Amino acid sequence: MERNMEKLKIGIVGAGNIANNAHLPAYKDCKNAVPTAVCDINFERAQETARKYGIEQVYASVEEMLEKADIDAVDICTWNNAHAPACIAAAKAGKHVLCEKPLALNLSQALEMKKVVEEAGVVFMLAVPSRFGYENMYVRDMYERGELGEVYYAKTSAIRRRGTPFGWFTDHKTSGGGPVIDIGIHRIDAAWYLMGTPKPVRVSANVFHKIGDYQTKGVGRWMGTPCPDNQFDCEDSGAGVIHFENGAVMLFEASWALNAEAKEETIICGARAGVNLEPLTIYGERNDHLSTDGITVFESNNKFLLEIEHFAEHALAGDRNTKYPIEQAVQMQSMLQAIYDSAEAKKEIIL
Repeated sequence: MERNMEKLKIGIVGAGNIANNAHLPAYKDCKNAVPTAVCDINFERAQETARKYGIEQVYASVEEMLEKADIDAVDICTWNNAHAPACIAAAKAGKHVLCEKPLALNLSQALEMKKVVEEAGVVFMLAVPSRFGYENMYVRDMYERGELGEVYYAKTSAIRRRGTPFGWFTDHKTSGGGPVIDIGIHRIDAAWYLMGTPKPVRVSANVFHKIGDYQTKGVGRWMGTPCPDNQFDCEDSGAGVIHFENGAVMLFEASWALNAEAKEETIICGARAGVNLEPLTIYGERNDHLSTDGITVFESNNKFLLEIEHFAEHALAGDRNTKYPIEQAVQMQSMLQAIYDSAEAKKEIIL
């Protein structure tokens, strides 16, 4: 189609780690989107990023960029506490929005974002790259073809034995939470997506502050930029169960620091077959006998590139039915909120 020859002009909001290490490198190979502007509250960092990627329009704030830049959409790569204000400002300016996870700090912010996005009629997508991983897409296709049958149980883990990031990640006012909202969301979303995104109805969970700012030697730590207070007031691990309207349940666990084996695992169980994503294995029956099949998909893929191209395709077409629309983003935020609320109240939370 001729529309594929168009390129969506993107303004990058935030010139930190996720922009420089994931999003901007992906744009180099993107067929339908190009970064034409960048802004950051650290103007020197924005300038450095602009020089590195050949971006001509550089600004010190999202407000200035929205007022002056020649852009069609924004790609929000900021600290978590800036997601809501940047999204709301962009939508009100008529710009489409690609927003890094999590959607917001809390559910009230998420609902305000949804209201503004829908009123503005812009295209929105939450950036959770696992939805564009080949393994996840393979299993989602199995689900949609009915090959898993009724999916009623899932278990998912994002466990680091020691892997707490530095900087803004551990400051609750800036991040909104610890490993549950940081790395747990990737696994919770992978399981939820492969279950068919059923409606969550109740959550029972707890989070823990037991190991904290450890001094363990010989382990790597992600270097997040410091924020104004730079406190460590987030959980270092969390676990719980999410119940869905269709009767399905999901067990989850996530940690930055836990005295347990490090692992990443997502298991989906249906009435006809089950799946383990790591490595991709299908558990079923064949000719009335148990079968265990290892599936080989492409060895690797640039999930960020596919994510950006999908968003750009929909934005250029004005199609709001993205792979991660605002409605699902709010549902995910409601689950995250309920996890923290359940931990604080020490009881199950009804959604």
